[in-house]
Amino acid sequence: MIEIKKIGSGDILATIDADTLAGADLREMRLEDADLENVDLNHAILDFADLNRANLKGANLQHASLIGVHLNDADLSNADLSHAELGSDIHADAAMLLNSKLVKTNLSHAYLHWVDFREADLSQADLSRADMRHAIFYRANMSEVIANDCLLIRANLREVNLNHADLRDCHFNDANMIKANLSYANLGSQHEDGFAVINKANLERANLSHAQMTNIFARSVNLHQADLSHANLQDAVITGSIISHADVSNAEFKGVELGTITMGYSNFSQALNADIPKHKKNVH
Repeated sequence: MIEIKKIGSGDILATIDADTLAGADLREMRLEDADLENVDLNHAILDFADLNRANLKGANLQHASLIGVHLNDADLSNADLSHAELGSDIHADAAMLLNSKLVKTNLSHAYLHWVDFREADLSQADLSRADMRHAIFYRANMSEVIANDCLLIRANLREVNLNHADLRDCHFNDANMIKANLSYANLGSQHEDGFAVINKANLERANLSHAQMTNIFARSVNLHQADLSHANLQDAVITGSIISHADVSNAEFKGVELGTITMGYSNFSQALNADIPKHKKNVH
């Protein structure tokens, strides 16, 4: 028999007739404020359970099913959610982790479609190869995350802190990245002939200073009023993009085709190796 207790008070929230919680069926259980620190929950089923404010620090949730679970204000720092399933093709059935703490959490290979991480702390988390299509990260802290080869297509990354994030080979097509902080982020590639993709993403007023953006595909991207100072865009494909009223001082544009770029009120004379077409040289 396993007793699940409430944080601090020691009150028993649930009694499970089992020797381990690995593989346990805990779906739809009310476990708010539960103390599950360092508990082994690998392959457990927690679909639609209430785990708001739960302590899951260091918990093993590998391959766990967490569809529709509520983990608002929960602490999952250093927990292992690799290969876990939190997302859903139905928006209303995806997990909710508003204001949750996921510092150094392993979410690699996790299914996070439509999951709500608004204002969560994911700093230094591992999101490599995670499927985060349509996920909501509004105002989340994702500084220093490792998110190689992941899918962030149509994700809401508005005002997210991605400072020093490792985003190599990610796909950000149609993502909302307005006012996001990507300073010193790496959007290059770790593979030979690889690249990150941010086609049609909205990066208006985003901070991309000192960002590594070599070889990225960024067709039809909105970079209006973005800070690209000291960014490296060598050999990037930015056809049809908007870089107006932007700070491009000391940004590297070697090998970038600027013929179709909207560059009004961006001072490309301060950029490095910018091959500006004759018909654009008088654009203010």
